[in-house]
Amino acid sequence: MGKDKIPRPVFNNPFLNIIVNPDDGTVKRDPEIRNPPNSDPNGTSAVISKDVTLHPDNNTWMRLYLPRQAKAAASPANRRKLPLVVYYHGGGFVFCNADTNLYDVFCQGLVENVGVMVISLDYRLAPEHRLPAAYQDAMDGLHWIKSARDEWVRDYADLDNCYLAGTSAGGNLAYNAGLLAVSAAKDLEPLKIKGMILHHPYFSGTKRTGSEQRLAGDSLLPLYAIDQMFDLSLPEGADHDHEYCNPLINGGPKLVDLMKSSGWRVLVTGCLDDPLVDAGMEFAKMLDAKGVRTVTFLSDGYHAMEVFDPSTSAPFYAAAKDFLSTN
Repeated sequence: MGKDKIPRPVFNNPFLNIIVNPDDGTVKRDPEIRNPPNSDPNGTSAVISKDVTLHPDNNTWMRLYLPRQAKAAASPANRRKLPLVVYYHGGGFVFCNADTNLYDVFCQGLVENVGVMVISLDYRLAPEHRLPAAYQDAMDGLHWIKSARDEWVRDYADLDNCYLAGTSAGGNLAYNAGLLAVSAAKDLEPLKIKGMILHHPYFSGTKRTGSEQRLAGDSLLPLYAIDQMFDLSLPEGADHDHEYCNPLINGGPKLVDLMKSSGWRVLVTGCLDDPLVDAGMEFAKMLDAKGVRTVTFLSDGYHAMEVFDPSTSAPFYAAAKDFLSTN
């Protein structure tokens, strides 16, 4: 008898019935649970957070997370600057926000269990703002961070030890923002990006992978939803072999060579019952073949499992912590 699959989460899944307004092309988005920042200095939570405005005209902003014990070390002599993880949430580029309950809890877990400072970007969503809008928002965020105007960034973030990270569409975003960032490394100084953590990255193509075919009817992320969200987020007229969707096209971009020469390291994770797992692992092989130091972490489970069910997240956090501690 085969091993039982890990049960999928039960929730109001927006991916299964995406409704597009025929008049203006916008998407219907149901209300979701969104968490306020937790900056209570007298609280008992292990993690504190606050929100900052990024680009008022684009309505973009970021949520900053710190371990409470780091903030409690008031004396500069007692402060230890933390590795900085710049995080991008998932949702197929169409749904969710930085303060969506699932992603807020996941970022708190990163801070508490991995020992980092996290800055999570609330970027513009498609189809109202098609790619590369989200990638441009990510670059805006990196330029804001490098300025170190914010007290938390200035006092607690190790700008010399930064990683871009994201879940699902956020993993795609981290990679494509990474291509932009590595080509603008001088402009981003003193911020130094050392690599990426891509958690179940959202990649596909016109040729179906084995896992896409095997799990085409997945109850969480079926193939038609993968396709539809790319249709809504890619530039008008682009097919699924566009570089924003398929990073393997034409053997991968030349800018990956800059990641290699800059010494970047990349962690790519996946779950065996995720339709996107094969695309993610083929992507990791491409990076490795181009000389980028690449580590993969595979486990049983479904797409973005650690986000949907925090009780499953310990192995991922351990893998991320080990990755960050390795030179």
